[in-house]
Amino acid sequence: MPLPYLLLDIDGVLIPFPAADGSTPPTHVRHTVLPTGRHPDDPVAIWLDPRQSSILTDLLTSGLVTPAWCTSWRKDATTIIGPLLGLPDFPYLDLPRPQITTSHPDGYLWKRDHVNVWLADAPAVWIDDDFTGLDHDWAMERTRKGTATLLIQPDPHLGLQPEHLTEVTRWLTQVPTARAT
Repeated sequence: MPLPYLLLDIDGVLIPFPAADGSTPPTHVRHTVLPTGRHPDDPVAIWLDPRQSSILTDLLTSGLVTPAWCTSWRKDATTIIGPLLGLPDFPYLDLPRPQITTSHPDGYLWKRDHVNVWLADAPAVWIDDDFTGLDHDWAMERTRKGTATLLIQPDPHLGLQPEHLTEVTRWLTQVPTARAT
């Protein structure tokens, strides 16, 4: 069996959403980036926590997971976000660009149907800030059927925290296929 996948979202996970007063965590550094398809006169401001670089790199290179970006940033995850954090290069899921007005058009995260097909029966830990109860039920059902699945849901205004990665590492060491030989 393959190593578990680590599916990593960006918005609300690595890039926290500003609080109601427009503030961002003081640990995060502002960057101005130009995502694919944006006009050069219309860059985007993002905030990243440079401390996440070493913590994430340790996990991504641990031999416990096969990482993949799972984000609407798509290829920009590998060409913009990953390099800004000094992360090793890894692939992204080529998610579609659905015409939706909510992240939960069917009551669960819109990415889930695509992730479910892509994962097939591979174990996975998925970090995203936008899960619903139906997503958590899906993960529990996959696990019950023998496909270990863990969802990590950071607060979208704080983003990924060290304790989330501690939980991921602890979980990975308990998944038999995840142990490095």
